[in-house]
Order: sequence, then structure tokens, then C-alpha cells
Amino acid sequence: MSVSVPAARSPAGTVDDPASAAMRILVAGVGYDHLRDMSAGPILVQELRGVRWPPGVDVEDLSAGAVHVTHVLQSREPYQGAVLIGAVQRGDPPGTVRVSRFVRGAATPEEVQVRVTEAVTGVVSLDTLLTVLDHFGALPDDVRVIEVEPRDTAWGDELSPLVRHALADATVAVRSAVAELGR
Repeated sequence: MSVSVPAARSPAGTVDDPASAAMRILVAGVGYDHLRDMSAGPILVQELRGVRWPPGVDVEDLSAGAVHVTHVLQSREPYQGAVLIGAVQRGDPPGTVRVSRFVRGAATPEEVQVRVTEAVTGVVSLDTLLTVLDHFGALPDDVRVIEVEPRDTAWGDELSPLVRHALADATVAVRSAVAELGR
């Protein structure tokens, strides 16, 4: 589990690039290392780091405790948009890629308490991260969420073939979300 500090910059973008200052977008994966399909977020982020992004796009692995990630993001210049990627079990067919906009403030106080408790105890999940970041005001106004339905959640380094194949669709979804956010 790691949070890259400072943010990894795209080859085209630098901290001093004027275009970067105009629109900052975070692309981040969330998940567990070595937990087969539940590692889809961090694995995809490693692949996305090799892609040339517009200036101002930071690509990171946010697979650390949500409270720690909150503090890291609050210490930075704010992002105008974010794309968060992870494996989430919703009961869809394995390999399904879901794309949505995060609805700020949608969690009830009880849900927030459950997610904060998870975060403090070390749970690393996209749902926990989103709820905690939202609760503590560490999310930009426009957040896109890309979820991949896992098949195999056992210990191991390899993604299942269905989820490995789904990462191509997830990559297209990430590129599309970044393009929309950058407009």
C-alpha cells in the first residue's frame, strides 16, 4: 500500500507548467497489492503511468489508509477533477466496468462513521476512500469513479483473465473521463 508523494507528473507536465496550474486532474488507483483482482486499481495505475497525459494530470496509487490519503491531498494545491479506479464487488458479471460520477454528500452519517472506522482500521477500498475524502473535504467538485467487478479475490499477483481484459475498457474510460474533465 502506497501513496506517491510528491505526485507523479506526466512526461509533458511539470510543476512550473502554466497549463498545469490551470487544470489539475488526479488519476488514482485504489486497492490491495497481491490480492488478485482486488489489485486492479494499483495495477492499472502502473500501466497508466506509461501513458502521455496532458499537462496537469497526476497519476498515482492511493492504496493507503483513507485518513492518510486525506491528509496528503489536503496538503496539496487542490485538484479541479479526479478519476478514481478500483475493483469493487457489486454483484455484476466479473470484468464489468462501471463508470459514474461521484455524488458528494450522499453518505448518511452512519455510513460515514462505518467508513471512517474502516479507514482507521486499515481497510483499503474505493468506497471507503471516497466517503472519507468527501467527508473531510479532500475531493474536487468533479469526481469520476471507474469500478471493475472482480472475479478472484484470493491472495496472488495475477489478475483473472476477465479482469485483465477489462483493464483495456477501464483505460478507455479513464482517458474519456480525463478528456471530459479537461474541457
